Amino acid sequence: MTSASSDKTNSDRVLRAMKNFAEQYAKRTGTYFCVDPSVTAVVIEGLAKHKEELGAPLCPCRHYEDKEAEVKNTFWNCPCVPMRERYECHCMLFITKDNEFAGEEQEISFEEIQKVRENMGN
Repeated sequence: MTSASSDKTNSDRVLRAMKNFAEQYAKRTGTYFCVDPSVTAVVIEGLAKHKEELGAPLCPCRHYEDKEAEVKNTFWNCPCVPMRERYECHCMLFITKDNEFAGEEQEISFEEIQKVRENMGN
């Protein structure tokens, strides 16, 4: 196996893990994905990228001066403290039913996320 295909295999594995995490967490918390599945796909892709690069699913929707320090702090590691404490998801990955952007889904296909990844050039 070449290094490039090995990297893709690992990347796909991490992406699947983040997809599965997001689906299980949504079901466990009674939250839903955004009515626009591309929002969900972009966030899951971002979480997977951070998991791969930093070792933790750091919130991909915020700016950090020092990502490694933020990972160690754990406040913005998904699910972040605002989500765990108040069901407030800055990324709109986990949305409460009363939110106008909440969809009906708690699942997303791997293919949907891959489409976003390809469009992002990864």
